[in-house]
Amino acid sequence: MTDDKDVLRDVWFGRIPTCFTLYQDEITEREAEPYYLLLPRISYLTLVTDKVKKHFQKVMRQEEVNEIWFEYEGTPLKWHYPIGLLFDLHASNTALPWSITVHFKNFPEKDLLHCHSKDVIEAHFMASIKEADALKHKSQVINEMQKKDHKQLWMGLQNDKFEQFWAINRKLMEYPPEDSGFRYIPFRIYQATTERPFIQKLFRPITSGGQMHTLGDLLKDVCPSAIDHEGGDLRFFTHCMDIAVCSHRIYHLDKR
Repeated sequence: MTDDKDVLRDVWFGRIPTCFTLYQDEITEREAEPYYLLLPRISYLTLVTDKVKKHFQKVMRQEEVNEIWFEYEGTPLKWHYPIGLLFDLHASNTALPWSITVHFKNFPEKDLLHCHSKDVIEAHFMASIKEADALKHKSQVINEMQKKDHKQLWMGLQNDKFEQFWAINRKLMEYPPEDSGFRYIPFRIYQATTERPFIQKLFRPITSGGQMHTLGDLLKDVCPSAIDHEGGDLRFFTHCMDIAVCSHRIYHLDKR
């Protein structure tokens, strides 16, 4: 995967044209104009919306400004989900630009986690990286890295620097030739439901007979109804692409 640099670049530089509008009940001193932004799919909302926050705060009464949060058609958007995932879950069939509503009050405590600083986002991101490496390499790769490597990985994501990020991330995507693959594939299948928001389980990339598993194999294991045509209109997306469930090697799902 680390050799597929053109694919990695296409994924990294994926953007979603987005229109931010202030919620109609927010109290302002003058009319709030919409704010347009190209959102990077691989980043997080609260990491790339400083300009959005500053834009709307200019027309707000400062005593009315509390923690910012976002919603799409009545659904609060989870800041700890990557932007591309949020779009695919909630708006994959919508016309562009994606229309997101901005709020500064009535924070939905039951639906969203608080995010008071970028340190919170960094901690969440690094926890995800460490979890993935525990599955792939028994945490050996991430534990052998120095603190400056962890910081470079994070700063590459935060500052949208492809080369800076992948100079470190490539180490997390490699394995010794004799291993024939990772121990387990770190994956999550997210669902547009509150009952079970995602599915995650142990899954090896290689069969007991030494064959490469496909995406279809994984889905048959975790979502058998989708493969047996009992899932009705079930569709699967990765990076905004509607994917076939039988032809892709499973490591295409692994983003870290």
